[in-house]
Amino acid sequence: MVAPRPEPTAWWRNAAIYQVYPRSFADGNGDGTGDLAGVRARLPYLAELGVDALWFNPWYPSPMADGGYDVADYRGIDPLFGTLAEAEKLIAEALDLGLRTIVDIVPNHVSDQHPWFRAALAAAPGSPERELFHFRAGRGTAGELPPNDWVSEFGGCPWTRIGDGQWYLHLFATQQPDLNWAHPLVRAEHEAILRFWFDRGAAGVRIDSAALPAKDPALPDFDPARDPHPYLDREELHGIYRSWRAVADSYPGERILVGEVWLPDAERFARYLRPDELHTAFNFDFLARPWDAAELRTSIEATLSRHAPVGAPATWVLSNHDVTRTVTRYGRRDTRFDFATKAFGTPTDPALGLRRARAAALLSLALPGSLYLYQGEELGLPEVEELPAERRQDPMHLRSGGTDPGRDGCRVPLPWAGAAPPFGFSPAGVEPWLPQPADWAARTVAAQQADPHSMLALYRTALGLRRAEPGLRGDEFEWLPEAPGVLSFRRGAGLCCVVNLSAEPVALPGHREVLLSSAELKQGQLGPDSAAWLRTG
Repeated sequence: MVAPRPEPTAWWRNAAIYQVYPRSFADGNGDGTGDLAGVRARLPYLAELGVDALWFNPWYPSPMADGGYDVADYRGIDPLFGTLAEAEKLIAEALDLGLRTIVDIVPNHVSDQHPWFRAALAAAPGSPERELFHFRAGRGTAGELPPNDWVSEFGGCPWTRIGDGQWYLHLFATQQPDLNWAHPLVRAEHEAILRFWFDRGAAGVRIDSAALPAKDPALPDFDPARDPHPYLDREELHGIYRSWRAVADSYPGERILVGEVWLPDAERFARYLRPDELHTAFNFDFLARPWDAAELRTSIEATLSRHAPVGAPATWVLSNHDVTRTVTRYGRRDTRFDFATKAFGTPTDPALGLRRARAAALLSLALPGSLYLYQGEELGLPEVEELPAERRQDPMHLRSGGTDPGRDGCRVPLPWAGAAPPFGFSPAGVEPWLPQPADWAARTVAAQQADPHSMLALYRTALGLRRAEPGLRGDEFEWLPEAPGVLSFRRGAGLCCVVNLSAEPVALPGHREVLLSSAELKQGQLGPDSAAWLRTG
């Protein structure tokens, strides 16, 4: 099916969206944890950066067993971050500055402190309260074995046994019981949650683990030869998201649905982007590819081709709150990202990583579609790999027995100003919830604002050009002839992006003007691991 061409005014088709991890953005009340007051105070910074919308990681009441992705109440704000009234003010103040707000929804599971799950634990087996989740009897002679052989997304067994002998399913942490999406009350509740936030001005929702909520009601053992999968990418999901799209479409101003969809099958991925389902979905293939011209070209071509049949825009992202920061990853011998290969002690070349990250910024910002920018990427922050073991909080690290570094290293609080921690994130003398490196003074916002050659300056200039240049706002894209190890493509009638991933300088194609480059040009040539935007017409 080929979708009708959307109206060119659809803001989300080429938006630059900034990801805010509230706990680590800015501390407004001085307790060492980022909060909504901190974000509100820094809204002018985000507007000046040149982004179009803000996506907030979960800010709801939560025990924080998984960084807020264990939600206890979707209609409130965790006291750690502020109040619902503050969130409403933030949404309105951001919109006054031209910044839309996207909130995070986690449909697969809730917190074990959610009222529904607390009621389920207090109820008897077979009760209506337990039907909202996946409670089952165990296997073995006395029910002492888990109901099936599935493996948790965090590793280990995804079943926990309770006092009366039943087990409950949690594809993630023990504190995150999975909801039963075959139950009509679960569907009705989530549609009501969408309306709650749309009523308060949210411009969209990002759907966490969007391909996981529906389960085979039999909860069978996993068989790799069985189709469909017992809990991934099941057909029932499309009916769920069609109902969500109907809710979004009932509001003015184009409220959008953005899916976190990890699927290798391009055709099945595209089904989530049909005109009556999600508006966009994250493109993790691009994020995971190594710094290699052939690999990145393959990813770009596959991404554009999988979106074209359904008329959806592609999305591009280099980093987020779950993956190794770009500067660190691109400085390694193996520049791919894969959760399975994360390990302590992996060497990196920070200068090489920064040079490649600057070039990657211009590459991703020049591609057609929308862009997601994780906080701190605009500052060129590296992964913080030397966190003390006792300060690490990520369940990925804890459940691995300490062998997996986890995700804390990309969640370290941002440095705003000053010569020493907490670098303006919190008041002087206050220890942030995760420690910052002592050598981040040159990476603060204040230091980079004063440096026209900084990563922050590069992002601000590129985002400004992305808004101003008509060729960067449309869907037009054409590959140009290129040397080995080089990516070169045209956007619109007169703009060209060239990225040199080879080890030698390359001559630039004919042009009238160099609009922007990630590194200084020498004798008109583009150096290794560099990118440039050219005006050709």
